[in-house]
Amino acid sequence: MKRKLMCLTLVAIGLASCNGGYKKGDNGLLYNIYTDKSGPKIKEGDFVLANLVIKNDADSVLLSTYDQGRPSPMILPKPQFKGDIFDGVKLLTEGDSASIKLSADTIFKRQPKPPGFKGKFIIYDVKIIKVIPKGTMTDAVFQSTITKYMTDLTTAEKTLEPVKIKNYIADKKLNVTKTDSGLYYVINKPGAGPLTQNGDTVVVNYTGSLLNGKVFDTSVKEEAAKAKLPGLEQRPYAPMRVAVGAKRVIPGMDQSFLLVNKGTKYTIIVPSSLAYGATGGGPIPGYAATRFDLEVIDIIHPKGGTAAPATAAKK
Repeated sequence: MKRKLMCLTLVAIGLASCNGGYKKGDNGLLYNIYTDKSGPKIKEGDFVLANLVIKNDADSVLLSTYDQGRPSPMILPKPQFKGDIFDGVKLLTEGDSASIKLSADTIFKRQPKPPGFKGKFIIYDVKIIKVIPKGTMTDAVFQSTITKYMTDLTTAEKTLEPVKIKNYIADKKLNVTKTDSGLYYVINKPGAGPLTQNGDTVVVNYTGSLLNGKVFDTSVKEEAAKAKLPGLEQRPYAPMRVAVGAKRVIPGMDQSFLLVNKGTKYTIIVPSSLAYGATGGGPIPGYAATRFDLEVIDIIHPKGGTAAPATAAKK
């Protein structure tokens, strides 16, 4: 009897090793819960706020909320098929962290495969930040509860923004100058000639990033490749031409042009009030300070009093 039990134990260990510590769920779903908190499991219709990294089994990251600087909110929907990612999330509770592994073939039977995708699995690394159970709440009360939670979260982000900027400047040892508007700047390499004026057109290279270091936009192809930005081959990379004072870029960048001359290389730390505001945009969260590294390639003075149009829209 003992020998049989030992054999069964060895078989179980062997199976666990083959799956890399993952347990098996419905339809081939594999999951590994690293932090397992007590509490009710997430149900369909519950509100979930989670950080998420999606990657293939070669560790090539397809999406990361950490890079975006904000966790992702959702109302947990019904599974699209048995054993999908939403079934995986239902194994978790608030505070849990886990990896959920799905067969790429199963997923891409139902949706297009991303260009250049390689691998046999899609892996979701999930950290559940907050759960608001729907329970017996009416839809109106449920939505009101979610709205209050998200509003409180946004208020906290607004309060923390100046602290994050201060800590970032200290950590990076930046010798900044602060303008009356709240813009921070550092001249890394002085230029020559007169300062830029409103109505001039500046030709600049730029790289924009969040304070966590994630690059979200750049005019420099090498920087885009380094940051693994999408659409690398589709976009023509070139210095941006923008009319100063025409409000065609974020206010913080527009203001910075008046502080520099041709040839200047400089860095600006832009509070959200001079950038993307309370709502953010694209990969930029609300109340997020941003960093731009810029180089003024040329300054073109208007002819006949008319400034040239910008070739890049407001980011």
